[in-house]
Amino acid sequence: MQARATGLRGNPPPLMARPMKRNTGQNRSITSKWRDATRAVRGGTWRSEQGETSEAIFLTSGYCYDDAHTPAARFAGEEPGMTYSRTQNPSVQMLEERIALMEGAEACRAQASGMAAMSTALLCQLSVGDHMVVARAAFGPTRWVTDNLLPRFGIDCTAVDGRDLDAWKAAIQPNTKVFFFETPANPTMDIVDIRAVCDLAREHGIRSVVDNAFATSALQRPLDLGADVVAYSATKLMDGQGRVLAGAVCGSADFINGVLLPFQRNTGPTLSPFNAWVVLKGLETLDLRAVKQAENALVVGRYLEGRVSRLLHPGLPSHPQHELVKRQMKLSGSIFSFEIAGGRKAAYGLLDALELIDISNNIGDTKSLMTHPASTTHSSLTPEVRADMGVTESMLRISVGLEDPQDLIDDLDQAMKVVGL
Repeated sequence: MQARATGLRGNPPPLMARPMKRNTGQNRSITSKWRDATRAVRGGTWRSEQGETSEAIFLTSGYCYDDAHTPAARFAGEEPGMTYSRTQNPSVQMLEERIALMEGAEACRAQASGMAAMSTALLCQLSVGDHMVVARAAFGPTRWVTDNLLPRFGIDCTAVDGRDLDAWKAAIQPNTKVFFFETPANPTMDIVDIRAVCDLAREHGIRSVVDNAFATSALQRPLDLGADVVAYSATKLMDGQGRVLAGAVCGSADFINGVLLPFQRNTGPTLSPFNAWVVLKGLETLDLRAVKQAENALVVGRYLEGRVSRLLHPGLPSHPQHELVKRQMKLSGSIFSFEIAGGRKAAYGLLDALELIDISNNIGDTKSLMTHPASTTHSSLTPEVRADMGVTESMLRISVGLEDPQDLIDDLDQAMKVVGL
């Protein structure tokens, strides 16, 4: 059938008269030969007949069809193609394909935010009467979901010390469906043995879900270590410059398309095309940034060691799980925490005295950021839960950026002198 006219008779054909074509970024026989850095730059790229080098942004909510048969066939799954941007969008799909390649996943679905990714990854597979086990050290809103939201729907959750494999074993019940943990954990920097916990889950028919936001695929690939599902706040290191909110969930094609997609399509935690494009461009430099920021964080961490009451840096031998970090991570990441004497008053005093490092509860930015978790990221939790997690009033969390590490050290030094440290 002839395509519907899109302009006045006699006008030249529209620039996008022909559909977009995918380049080698979608050809698995080619991308399987690529190394990680190449996938981060080239994976998932589509090009129109204009041959643009930078991926296009498709700011559209809906799509038009040449005939009535086409949308019916697409909605029935009989023909490929776009139907509605709540379900698929070219810009978003490019991001999903690139992340899947970088993770070594069969499929990926982008989300509106990191918490949308966590909530979707859990709610899509849990029902009333189910039980899940969660590592107690986690991002505050994540614990709010497991401790407050899921129980409202009849889903029981047990929080355990994620570092203790026996605790995971003891928490298993006949109706346990999911193990969920983040590693390194926010903000205590607990490290979970991914392979051991995921192997235990698989032995009992339990699906493992790992929040990998502190590391990303540049530093750690949970799927390679036996995880079933990996969830992300792409707002953080993937974007890397504090610009947009985004999330992602990766896993097998059966899980993503058969379990997660129906939930996402009908509840709508959809990522915007513009935000997808921003993260897509951020991924091109993810490896460079993640490695350099991790190296900078080691320099800053070494300076703080012995200067603060307690240092929680997985990249240093003083961390109790340092050997595990070396086994399952390329580098320990750009984020770590420490405690100082004097409680919240001293922590606030140090933050207020900073001249270079910004006070911010975000992480993964090229700019160094610091926050007081007990009063920001974990403020929604009760004091008892925070204490059980190890989030104290004396704790500060720093996300190290791309500045010269000596400038960061100088700033920390003068700020600590202000509070008498």
